[in-house]
Amino acid sequence: MASISLPKHSLPSLLPTLKPITSSSQNLPILSKSSQSQFYGLKFSHSTSLPITSSSSVKNTIFAKVNKGQAPPSFTLKDQDGKTLSLSKFKGKPVVVYFYPADETPGCTKQACAFRDSYEKFKKAGAEVVGISGDDPSSHKAFAKKYRLPFTLLSDEGNKIRKEWGVPADLFGTLPGRQTYVLDKKGVVQLIYNNQFQPEKHIDETLKLLQSL
Repeated sequence: MASISLPKHSLPSLLPTLKPITSSSQNLPILSKSSQSQFYGLKFSHSTSLPITSSSSVKNTIFAKVNKGQAPPSFTLKDQDGKTLSLSKFKGKPVVVYFYPADETPGCTKQACAFRDSYEKFKKAGAEVVGISGDDPSSHKAFAKKYRLPFTLLSDEGNKIRKEWGVPADLFGTLPGRQTYVLDKKGVVQLIYNNQFQPEKHIDETLKLLQSL
């Protein structure tokens, strides 16, 4: 029987020599400083890294403080014209309160325009529509004017009301949540609908409920 002889090399010598990867003190940017991207409600601008959210802070954004069958915390905020408006103003009629990430982002624009296009149906159901984000009143005014939005936009700078209502964040806490509440004539929550990436579905779900009230 023929025998096979192997060259007299040790196994380590047959493997390619790997050079250690040295870490650079300069972090590679996720986005170039000249670029700005908008992903539904998340704006990236001049960013070199995304914030890392601890597990404890993520947990705090998941559990809603407002549930179906409850009256949510009241609020008084400025609208797109700089006038103050309170939730109590809507007592006696149904109201749709929708929290969205930011003006002028693709998903939020789709959602706002869908509410606009169905606004007559909401009026027919006797309901008011109110959008809330952390943008200031001047941003809301430009947004409403550009897309001819016939409903109220409220400025929740600092996201105080968003936190009080317990609107959950997405993408590990980096993206403000997109959540819609329908309150009945008594101010009690009858629907909570959350869908970040199908913003137009909020209109279908809210109308479906309003028509059953």
